[in-house]
Amino acid sequence: MPVEATDLFIPHLEANGFTVRVEDVVDTPKVYADAEVMASVDLVVQCNTMNTIEKEEFEGLRAAVEAGTGLAGWHGGIADSYRNNSDYLTLIGGQFGCHPGKAPEERTGGQPDNYVPYTVNMLPAAAEHPITQGIEDFDLVTEQYWVLSDDYIDVLATTTQAVRAWDPWNRPVTSPAIWTRQWGEGRIFVATPGHNVEVLQDTNVKTIIERGLLWAAR
Repeated sequence: MPVEATDLFIPHLEANGFTVRVEDVVDTPKVYADAEVMASVDLVVQCNTMNTIEKEEFEGLRAAVEAGTGLAGWHGGIADSYRNNSDYLTLIGGQFGCHPGKAPEERTGGQPDNYVPYTVNMLPAAAEHPITQGIEDFDLVTEQYWVLSDDYIDVLATTTQAVRAWDPWNRPVTSPAIWTRQWGEGRIFVATPGHNVEVLQDTNVKTIIERGLLWAAR
């Protein structure tokens, strides 16, 4: 899935003048520790979920962002990447908590148990932002991220987890769905939709990510 997902956006980057270098970071994001490489990079598009990162690798990534390298991604590829490093979570500003799914009696034990209909609600700030300008609220059927976040992120869109009869919480929970963050000289862009290729091909999601990549780049 990471290969198929990132392949969707490589032509867009190349059409906008980028020379794209693809790194396999499934085992370890060791390239982040290479200061010479990172200093030459204008944008890191990360697609690596539920993995670990070593201290020197994270410090290399953070140093690059602070110096102006953009960092961008979607779904768990950026918002659920390195739970073992709290400084990484702070860099991103929002962390996947859970994705409450279907009613218990509708679940069959596979990933679709977590696919629910929900709305991505655009905030007033989104109307004039280059990432989201002209995009209105839209609906998806996929994983709805419940995100733990801080108030240093600039939120462009949210999604609200309703209270269903089987849920233990007793009021709706609103989470950021699309946000940006300035860290040193670098820009960070995160979109929580993007669980699979079909979601990434949604017109609104694809447009937001394409714009977000360009916005984050140095």
